[in-house]
Amino acid sequence: MTGEAEFARRTEPFRKELLAHCYRMLAAVDEAEDVVQETYLRAWRSYSTFEGRSSIRVWLYRIATNACLTALEQRGRRALPSGLGAPATDLTPGSAPAGVAFVEPLADSLVSSSTDPATIVTTRESLRLALIAALQYLPAKQRAVLILREVLAFPAAEVATMLDTSVAAVKSTLQRARARLEETAPSRGEILEPTDPEAQALLAEYITGFENADTAALERALRADAAIEMVGTTAWFNGRVMCLRLLAGAVGSPGDWRMIPITANGQPAVGAYFRTSSDSYEPYGVAVLTPTPTGLTHIHVFSIPSLVTRFGLPASLPVD
Repeated sequence: MTGEAEFARRTEPFRKELLAHCYRMLAAVDEAEDVVQETYLRAWRSYSTFEGRSSIRVWLYRIATNACLTALEQRGRRALPSGLGAPATDLTPGSAPAGVAFVEPLADSLVSSSTDPATIVTTRESLRLALIAALQYLPAKQRAVLILREVLAFPAAEVATMLDTSVAAVKSTLQRARARLEETAPSRGEILEPTDPEAQALLAEYITGFENADTAALERALRADAAIEMVGTTAWFNGRVMCLRLLAGAVGSPGDWRMIPITANGQPAVGAYFRTSSDSYEPYGVAVLTPTPTGLTHIHVFSIPSLVTRFGLPASLPVD
């Protein structure tokens, strides 16, 4: 077996989990993919000197984490609209603020390869949008330590080696990160798995609401304290009444919208298409739903047409 073939055999099984790790650090899919590519390039260049003092997995995570830390030195945190200001008091469209980068949604298919149900659930929980957004408030080193210790369960000694620091420093950094995360990620109750029948029912209500212009279906799906965030702008809307006012103006007429169910960030989601002519629906973007036993608490709307193809969906749909 050639060196290149051996390298691929030993390292490729970790590619998807490394992408998930880099996404948690960076909250941006393209950036995470670039860092993973850089990680594999660096690893290949130094593979001949790899002495096996740690596992291949630990070695790759060390390279990837430090590449993420370098990337974070060059830019600020990514945000969601709710992290930029108070909720809207009217339906005026929000602005797209200059210099602000936003959290991006992640297709589950990019990072999921396990068939173990427990592993799947753990991965989904660690990629949910609310957690990804909350992680962005942590300083980069705290973010890295928290993810490596709490999400990936690396021992403190291995994390210390990865970050060229001491075990004591890792433990104190983890304590500060936990405290900060509790401040920035308040719980809104149990979040259902996307395969849960209740979550599927809420998704169906959301799709029905748009495809049939049925605001009653949307009202049934929303919890009283629901929020809608128009990611890419400063606009977000809090409470069922305000959300329904927004949705009532968006659904249009029956047949204006088509929705395709997908999963993003371990949550049910849709690829949304809007009818622009008599024979086609064009992509609008992706909406990620947060389902709980008492209804949807959040709808994150990413009105970026190119996202639908990133999720493996068609570039357009024919009118039936």
